[in-house]
Amino acid sequence: MKVQKRDGRIVAYDAGKIRAAVEKANAAVEAGERADEALIEETIRCVEEQAGDVLAVESIQDMIEERLVGCNKYALAKKYMIYRYQRALLRKSNTTDESILKLIRNENKELAEENSNKNTRLASTQRDYIAGEVSRDVTKRLLLPEKITLAHENGVLHFHDADYFIQPIFNCCLIDIADMLDQGIVMNGKLIETPKSFQVACIVMTQIIAAVASNQYGGQSVAVSHLAKYLRRSREKYEEELQRELGGSLGFMTKAQLSRVAEIRLRDELRSGVQTIQYQINTLMTTNGQAPFVTLFLQIDPDDEYVEENVMIIREILNQRLQGIKNEQGICVTPAFPKLVYVLDECNCLKGGAYDDVTRLAVRCSAKRMYPDYISAKKMRQNYEGNVFSCMGCRSFLSPWKDQDGHYKWEGRFNQGVVSINLPQIGILARGDEEKFWQILDERLALCQEALLCRHKALLGTLSDVSPIHWQYGAIARLKKGEVVDPYLKGGYSTLSLGYIGIYEMTVLMKGASHTTPEGREFALKVMRHMREATERWRRESGLGFSLYGTPAESLCYRFARIDREKYGVIADVTDKGYYTNSYHVDVREEINAFDKFRFESDFQDISTGGAISYAEMPNMAGNPEALEAVVRYIYDNILYAEFNTKSDVCHACGFDGEIQVNDDMEWECPQCRNKDRSRMNVTRRTCGYLGENFWNDGKTREIKSRVLHL
Repeated sequence: MKVQKRDGRIVAYDAGKIRAAVEKANAAVEAGERADEALIEETIRCVEEQAGDVLAVESIQDMIEERLVGCNKYALAKKYMIYRYQRALLRKSNTTDESILKLIRNENKELAEENSNKNTRLASTQRDYIAGEVSRDVTKRLLLPEKITLAHENGVLHFHDADYFIQPIFNCCLIDIADMLDQGIVMNGKLIETPKSFQVACIVMTQIIAAVASNQYGGQSVAVSHLAKYLRRSREKYEEELQRELGGSLGFMTKAQLSRVAEIRLRDELRSGVQTIQYQINTLMTTNGQAPFVTLFLQIDPDDEYVEENVMIIREILNQRLQGIKNEQGICVTPAFPKLVYVLDECNCLKGGAYDDVTRLAVRCSAKRMYPDYISAKKMRQNYEGNVFSCMGCRSFLSPWKDQDGHYKWEGRFNQGVVSINLPQIGILARGDEEKFWQILDERLALCQEALLCRHKALLGTLSDVSPIHWQYGAIARLKKGEVVDPYLKGGYSTLSLGYIGIYEMTVLMKGASHTTPEGREFALKVMRHMREATERWRRESGLGFSLYGTPAESLCYRFARIDREKYGVIADVTDKGYYTNSYHVDVREEINAFDKFRFESDFQDISTGGAISYAEMPNMAGNPEALEAVVRYIYDNILYAEFNTKSDVCHACGFDGEIQVNDDMEWECPQCRNKDRSRMNVTRRTCGYLGENFWNDGKTREIKSRVLHL
């Protein structure tokens, strides 16, 4: 017989625990009210006779109470129930007071370093965190099943964004920006009609981005190509204005000269519009206490009627990003947002295509500013039924979905939430026993499914009024006031993501070697396929859009490792490092070149279709863009989604521009003047798909320090 504990774990039945619980109650009552040895044994036997293969701990406690009452041991049963109730209260006790006060006093190190794009010294950010701490507490004590809460606290799984679970809002989305610009929107009760020019379209788009970010908790993406038609409208407007200014005739100007003048005006508007996007996104502060986590999707389609306008916009975005944004000292630095994702296709994959020059500009930009990242249209079409589309933020991908007319739809869809499984912990418990590993994995996958269903059920019944920008004005849908959003939660329209972390550590524990070895790779891929098959089974059984997702573990890589070290001690190459390796990635310390790394990790990306991204670590490459061009050509043929981790830091004390390093004391230090004052330096690093610029927790800092170069 086995027992299911409150955190979902299945453990061996132990009759001694029943005996101990009754004896504790015995000690609190008069002698005549106590259960003698015979009654204790009878109670144990009663439990064992009624039990099936697996019995919940709550059911066992119910049986004990019923048996004591049935034997007229009312006082004893009362004491047992009081003890049980007190334990339940203890588990549900408020835990927010101290954490909130420490946050206000800037003493809460864990919260302060949870998100490298949030400055917890700012009042606006503190306000969001205070609300989040209260929400997280209510979620754990009242909203989630106790076993899910305990599983989260014990590092069995991670229930992401518990600080927002109390509200009926979702994770990330792919905004239907075309519908919003074409049809118009309402914001703050005011109608904004379709723009008549490119610059107005840019302003409206940034306002949409800010509103969307304030009403969800994850990333968002917009396709820049939808701005192209508005750039053409501006061109036509300037040409018409010039015709009017000249009295309806060309006068002394030829038609070509008139077009050149119109082009000059258009270029000015193009620069101003793109600058508006860049400045607005980097200076807007959403209700989450941070800049919007937004991605601009840069795709060139030669068959698009607005392709030339689209290319003009992409060029301007890349040129302005290459230049950087001035900080308060007037130094051009690398901004964290918007994230840029550039699509490689036959027309621009550096193999003689018509738009290869745009890609070369993109590569120069990546060499200096890390962005853009690269998506291979060739590889994406292989994995997503011939389609190319943006991720919903840093790495979360939708699953193919067709409308009632059989047309694929990507924009206007979203992710309901994420739950991640701790794979290294399973390896620790299995101790190399594969049969035990698969058993524990399946038990915990079932627990993750239940946790994800909590996400889904929390959104059911949500009215469109909760976020008009999403549900009534086109970001997701155009529902009427008072309509429920339920149809968009079902049928695979939106996704539910099973995340995972620590494939490397799990493989070390089970096979004694990295997953880059032949035996390790076979086992790691088998685990990946098993998790993918689980999500596909859940999808078939429920009709919901479950998918497998490589978790972007910023704080989680540290949290899981810290919990496991506290529970299981120091384990070489696992808990001793202070962090777990992100998703399926090659260990950050392992010597491997960029080409081999991308080829190896591509097999894992093909399985993790709910979200995945791979990176190559490298120094500042601004002086060697040709090397990056070779990698970009390789990306197109070999991996779906990849990024470059270059270095572009600035020390304000001495003006150093390069790589500020982590010293042996885990301090950021300028290699030129030895400045260690964080307030006098700009450090930007790839954190988890996005860039981070407010420094990192101890575990992520150790991981960054351990990274070896791949190029």
